[in-house]
Amino acid sequence: MGFNCGIVGLPNVGKSTLFNALTATASAEAANFPFCTIEPNTGRVSVPDERLDVICSISKSAKIIPTQLEFVDIAGLVRGASKGEGLGNQFLANIREVDAIIHVLRCFEDDNVTHVEGAIDPIRDAETVETELMLADLDSLEKRVTPLEKKARGGDKDAKAGLVLVERALESLRDGVPARKISVADDEVKVFRMLQLLSAKPVLYVCNVDEDSAADGNDFSAKVEEMAARQGAESVVISAQIEEEVSSLEDEAEKAEYLDSMGLHETGLARVIRAGYHLLDLITFFTSGPKETRAWTVNRNAKAPQAAGAIHTDFERGFIKAETIAYADFTELNGEQGAKDAGKMRQEGKEYIVADGDILLFKFNV
Repeated sequence: MGFNCGIVGLPNVGKSTLFNALTATASAEAANFPFCTIEPNTGRVSVPDERLDVICSISKSAKIIPTQLEFVDIAGLVRGASKGEGLGNQFLANIREVDAIIHVLRCFEDDNVTHVEGAIDPIRDAETVETELMLADLDSLEKRVTPLEKKARGGDKDAKAGLVLVERALESLRDGVPARKISVADDEVKVFRMLQLLSAKPVLYVCNVDEDSAADGNDFSAKVEEMAARQGAESVVISAQIEEEVSSLEDEAEKAEYLDSMGLHETGLARVIRAGYHLLDLITFFTSGPKETRAWTVNRNAKAPQAAGAIHTDFERGFIKAETIAYADFTELNGEQGAKDAGKMRQEGKEYIVADGDILLFKFNV
């Protein structure tokens, strides 16, 4: 199980260049004109995790299988998308399908690359996209009010609860507050998710800067960082051009040398993944043995049966217990046998909440 992020933004901000770099493919054509990306391109990449190598070495596994992250390169949005301008309807439909939004903002000057708004202003660009998402949500919710009112008058309890939530969301959106900032009680979460509101998606702002600003950012990216902090969102500085260069290098030592020459210690991909994990509140657990060491992703606070289900639905359905070793114990005690001998392998049941880095062996019966 991984997670799915839609790369969005205005035309010509570097979305497709970033997608190509992150997925090391050329499946998304990067061109200097709007709507170059029409059908959403999808690419899956391995999530880098140094713990995999350590666990594999201790277990003497034949191979390593990292968890996967999916990126979706979505067509550029323009002002009026909520009313169908440009490729608006398709853009909004594609966003509805992703778990989170990676919002690429142009934070570089280049006279050779046109800007759809005529000038560089990442805050304005962010507000343009946010406004279109909220307008689309308003339109969607307003169409639901009358049917819900009819059902509520007929005594439908679910409709009454849904109507309260819809009206609260409408009030928030009309005040210019995106749906992700709406306070939702635990017993309302399921219904709220079913509303499929675009502005409820968590957002990671990616500041696409010039090469010279890749290490420390610039004035544009500083403003985005301030905006993200006010919103409780995440932001990352990245140079899509540098990422494109790095992705073209096959030798790891070459990559490290190139990054070092740019004043960078890791790729933008690693930073985007780390911020994305934090954004979606995800954790990684591992399975390990002679055949393979493998990483799996689940939501934080997932219980052991849910983690088992990430491997196979039968594992969740017939879950009995999970033999569990914390990553620190596994590495310190040199693997499974050492952890067993030291009493550090635990037998956990259905209520166990999986911790990041756990090495798990599931027992099940179907």
